[in-house]
Amino acid sequence: MTELEKLRAGLEYCYDDPEVEALKERAIVRCKEYNAIDDTDYSAQYDYLKFMLGSCGEKVWIAKTFNCDNGKNIHIGNNFTGNYNLTILDIREVYIGDNVMIGPNTLITTVGHPLTPMARRQHMAIAKPVHIGNDVWIGGNVTILPGITIGNNVIIAAGAVVTKDIADNTLVGGVPARPIKSIENDIEQ
Repeated sequence: MTELEKLRAGLEYCYDDPEVEALKERAIVRCKEYNAIDDTDYSAQYDYLKFMLGSCGEKVWIAKTFNCDNGKNIHIGNNFTGNYNLTILDIREVYIGDNVMIGPNTLITTVGHPLTPMARRQHMAIAKPVHIGNDVWIGGNVTILPGITIGNNVIIAAGAVVTKDIADNTLVGGVPARPIKSIENDIEQ
C-alpha cells in the first residue's frame, strides 16, 4: 500500500510522503487564497469555501485566519459559523452538521502521532475522522482530538479538550472535557 492508501484506510502512515505532502501543500495555497479575500466580501468567501471544501451547505462562513490540512475532507452542513483562527487538520474526514457555531482559536484535528520516539522520528502518524452533530456550540480555544463523535445539541465550554465522544444534549467542559449537565433540546418537542 502507498502511504496515502494507508492513511485513508486508518493505518499508520508516513506524513512526509510526497503524496501526503502534496495534499497539505495544496491546502496551504488554498488557505492563503481564502484568507486573502476581502473581509467583508462574504459572497466571495462563500464561493471559495464551496470550491475548497469537500461539501458546504448554505449560510457557511469562516472568519480569518482559517487553516486546514486538505480542505476536501471537510464537510459542513447549513448555517455554520467558524470564528477567528479556526484550524481543522483534516487529513481524514471532518463532518460538521447543521446549525454549528465554533468559537475563536479552536482546533479540530484528525491526526495523532505514535507514543514511541522511534516511530515519531520516522514521521509516522495515524488519522481518524471526526463527527460533529447538529445544533452544536463549541466555545473558544477548544481542542477536539482524532476519532471523536460529538452528538446533537452539545455545548463545549471554552478551553475544553475533547478526548472522548459526547452524547446528545450535553454540556461539557474542562481538560479533559467531562459532562457538566444535560441540556434541554427545545427543538425536539
